[in-house]
Amino acid sequence: MTRHVVFGTGQVGRLVAARLLREGNDVVAVNRTGRADLPGAEVVGGDATDPAFTTRVAAGAAAVYCCLNAVHYARWAEEFPPLQRGVLAGAEAAGARLVVLDNLYAYGPVGGRDLVETLEARPTSRKAATRAAMTAELLEAHRAGRVAVAIGRASDYFGPGTTRSALGETVFATALAGRTAQVMGDPDQPHSYSYTPDVAAALVALGTRPGATGAVWHLPVAETRTTRQIIDHVYARAGHRPRTLAAGRTTLRLLGLVRPEMREYLHTLYQFTGRWVVDDGKFRAAFGDLSTPLDDALAATLAWYRTRKDIP
Repeated sequence: MTRHVVFGTGQVGRLVAARLLREGNDVVAVNRTGRADLPGAEVVGGDATDPAFTTRVAAGAAAVYCCLNAVHYARWAEEFPPLQRGVLAGAEAAGARLVVLDNLYAYGPVGGRDLVETLEARPTSRKAATRAAMTAELLEAHRAGRVAVAIGRASDYFGPGTTRSALGETVFATALAGRTAQVMGDPDQPHSYSYTPDVAAALVALGTRPGATGAVWHLPVAETRTTRQIIDHVYARAGHRPRTLAAGRTTLRLLGLVRPEMREYLHTLYQFTGRWVVDDGKFRAAFGDLSTPLDDALAATLAWYRTRKDIP
């Protein structure tokens, strides 16, 4: 069996590990605690910023996946780069392909244009600048021949098990409870959302198929609708009339007085106040259509939320 090492067992990493297992691979899943519900995988706990640890864990791997995130979003710029550097060191020592889960921060505001991989990085916040620098660091390591790198960029997540996102429990859980959905920006703008099982499938493709390395890829998305259209669809399936509260800059600042973490979302507000449409044509042309039809993905996500005992 081919050995794959997945750093991170959160909302995407656990799905990557599970998919690799279903495909018959030898999988090591790495997190801080050494605990995860991943039958069939070896789960290892440790510090991903420690190159000695990552080198030991990654030994013998054909591919290494970095699906980590900083623990504290407010300290993202300080905490995230050391995690990536640690995983890169492990992949380099193993001679493994390194697949990195990325986001769309680095592009900055795009003025309504489709997001394509050739857009120049124009970060407008410290977090976005950090992400752009992390991407540059990866591509430089690839160019230098240190490690073969493939970078997959996803938009805002939704899916079974995904709660803390722009399309998470403040839409699906509130729909089931008949309460008001809470979103950011202008819900009547088109916005591409990434379904987490599709993100995982695409990362596995980047880790196992030829022609993936040395490039940034937009991971597959289904059709793009407005956020309001998605909310209306979810509420109809839940059997409730849709109601929506859209938070703008002032509201986020006020909420931040009570919940300081809310202020951290101000730096991505531009993604929700204008057209935000991801073009995944490059990925589709290379690896095929791995996206789930949007209605099916929304239905599966709502079905998972129905299983939660904390929703009346």
